[in-house]
Amino acid sequence: MTETGKPRLEKTGAGEPAPTGTPIPAGDGSPVPAGDGSPVPPGPRFTVPGWAKRVAAVNEAWTFGVLVLLVAFFTIAAPGTFLTQYDITQIATNAAIYLVLGVGMTFVIIVAGIDLSVGSVLVLAAVLSGEYTVHHGGAESGWGTITVAALIALATGLVWGAVQGLLVAKAKVPPLIVTLGGFGAALGLAQIITGGQDLTGAVSGKLQHSIGFGKLFGQIPWLVVIAFGTTVLFGLVLAYTRFGRYTYAIGSNAEGARRVGIAVDRHLVLVYALAGLLAGLGSVMWLAYFGTTSIAGHSTDNLKVITAVVLGGASLFGGRGSVLGTVIGVFIPAVLTTGLIIIGVQQYWQDVAIGVVLVLAVYLDQFRRRSRDRG
Repeated sequence: MTETGKPRLEKTGAGEPAPTGTPIPAGDGSPVPAGDGSPVPPGPRFTVPGWAKRVAAVNEAWTFGVLVLLVAFFTIAAPGTFLTQYDITQIATNAAIYLVLGVGMTFVIIVAGIDLSVGSVLVLAAVLSGEYTVHHGGAESGWGTITVAALIALATGLVWGAVQGLLVAKAKVPPLIVTLGGFGAALGLAQIITGGQDLTGAVSGKLQHSIGFGKLFGQIPWLVVIAFGTTVLFGLVLAYTRFGRYTYAIGSNAEGARRVGIAVDRHLVLVYALAGLLAGLGSVMWLAYFGTTSIAGHSTDNLKVITAVVLGGASLFGGRGSVLGTVIGVFIPAVLTTGLIIIGVQQYWQDVAIGVVLVLAVYLDQFRRRSRDRG
């Protein structure tokens, strides 16, 4: 102590004064003895394992965690009645069509686009397919008619999507406006063709009893098999092919992709054509399962599909997303809806819950983006 009662300062190795008795770290970071000679114990340290950091950084891990929590909650809330074999089959069957639509939407959102027309394109494709069936045997038609009707549905979706892609890529009209117009135009054409009434005899009985209600090995619904095959095929395309790499590149930086030689406009047309093609496939699946065109029943399909893709970790700003994430995202609303029905929640609250989940998903997406940018 000095005469003034203040602690005497000594020079540290860095040239800065430090009070006597203050532990000074050694060069290797280990503590040195304090003024009384007793060593200063190091503070508690907790190191997150590297594998845990990598898992936490994967968008699909967060989404899958939400799905697991939902399943656990409803299993506890309704023991013995939730997640039975019947529930699993129904959830998978109900999600199959939206999963097919969601695969196409995944590509669109990754390229920083949006498609609000998928529900209406599904309706138009179903109507044109149904019109052919009505005039070529109706409910008693055979596999020849079924095949041609399915091709009509696929071609309708493909052409409609390609036209929308041309408007986005070549005319430079924002995809929100193009697909919003496509939403109204496709639905309007379907209503003009049918007079606003669902067609009678638009679905072959053979299609319904085989694809619609049939099961592979008597266990797995064919709709689920079709959705699974579609998901695997385009999941591999997105993850391991040049087409998939170009999709991510355009979504991350379209101008940069153009400068390195990627045909951005052509790729955008193909992406929107793919979304339309899968909407056409969804219409065939819908006809097979429900046996009707359901003209008035698809007004919110676009929101459901976009919700699933965003819940799966895709960014609305483009450049990020995966088919695996979309699979998980499709099942979150499906599980949520089924669970709420089992525990007796009114349908109106189901819509509220799904809306809240969507907003939370977008918020988490923004939070992750800000955290990544700061990092």
